[in-house]
Amino acid sequence: MRIAFFSAHTFDREFFDAANREPGHDIQYFAARLEPATATLAAGFPTICAFVNDDLRAEVLRTLHDVGVRLIALRSAGFNHVDLPEALALGMTVARVPAYSPHAVAEHAVAMMLSLNRKIHRAHARVHEGNFALDGLLGFDMHGRTVGIVGTGKIGTAVAHILAGFGCRILAYDVAINSDCVNLGVQYRPLPELWAESDIVSLHAPLTADTRHMIDTASIAQMKPGVMIINTSRGALVDAAALIEGLKRGRIGYLGLDVYEEEEHLFFRDLSAQIIQDDVFARLLTFSNVLITAHQGFFTRDALRAISETTLSNVSAFERGGRSGNELS
Repeated sequence: MRIAFFSAHTFDREFFDAANREPGHDIQYFAARLEPATATLAAGFPTICAFVNDDLRAEVLRTLHDVGVRLIALRSAGFNHVDLPEALALGMTVARVPAYSPHAVAEHAVAMMLSLNRKIHRAHARVHEGNFALDGLLGFDMHGRTVGIVGTGKIGTAVAHILAGFGCRILAYDVAINSDCVNLGVQYRPLPELWAESDIVSLHAPLTADTRHMIDTASIAQMKPGVMIINTSRGALVDAAALIEGLKRGRIGYLGLDVYEEEEHLFFRDLSAQIIQDDVFARLLTFSNVLITAHQGFFTRDALRAISETTLSNVSAFERGGRSGNELS
């Protein structure tokens, strides 16, 4: 089957070409991000492959449908960027990769916790400048600290297993209780109690109308002074402006972000020769207790191999007239 592959990077080609040796789909890679101006590139392709920062609003879906696209193959677990009701109305199938490597994202989240706590990013820069002083690098023992995990799906549960090995006390919030977490000793709490008791808050919830800006001025006010907040899930789970105010007032002591609400204008490209036009993002970069990575939590060989194989399996199932079980519409 012919596939128009948007937002293609070198690493995408490597892993998708390897995964495609057996199914033999005809993949055309486009570096362009999928948006209204580029959607017509999919003309003649019954399938497109889209990433989390591609634009799949109703306008784009209608254009894709008009040029013959019938399958949206997402190479991601998240699908909040897709207008699913419109896709359903158009008779288009949307398939995703529901679980590729929860350990990849979980390990990145914990790496951010450790880096912020022990100031690894600052210490590394100091040593390269010949500064071997320890002033300003004081951390704390993770052992015995309380970590609140919001969202105990596969990734949140993997985080809980790692932190249990550190000897942390683990609280959690989710609309559904995960028995694996309960057996691990995780205590489920209502969000206000989790905010109030946690030294570290790690977000692993999907983005929905209910979770959008779940961390805002009000929730930050309920947290311990100096709390550490980690977000490796979806940028819009937090209100970035509220984070800045919390950092300025000292309510937030550490902040780790692998995602950002307006990241589609920034991440996955080299902007080093340009001035960052996003004033909120630029302000976040000024804080020494903030660590930002550009949505790389998923970026391991194991995860990319699983993503490419599952994505192409979804396409093969559609081509055969069947279903893979990963369809959303």
